[in-house]
Amino acid sequence: MKLDLTAMSLKELKDLQKQVARQIEGFEARKKREALAAVEEKAKALGFSLNELVGTIATRKRKPAKPKYANPANKSETWTGRGRKPRWVEAALKGGKKLDDLAI
Repeated sequence: MKLDLTAMSLKELKDLQKQVARQIEGFEARKKREALAAVEEKAKALGFSLNELVGTIATRKRKPAKPKYANPANKSETWTGRGRKPRWVEAALKGGKKLDDLAI
């Protein structure tokens, strides 16, 4: 099928664009379903369900980091040493304290 795009109006071209986008989405969805079915069949042949295999990977979580520093004025405020420094750490450092002074 050969289309003469130069002979089409802007409205016709936009309609064609929408149709093509819908067809692409449908094609991709169909390919994903086929791939999922193939993977499920392979997992079943190996004696597993796909949920068992994917679930073990998806449910692994890291343990929360242990706090390394505590606010001397309020021991409930802690910091692991990761990420942005809390305001109380910044204030203590500006006040002349060292990070080792705040260690737990």
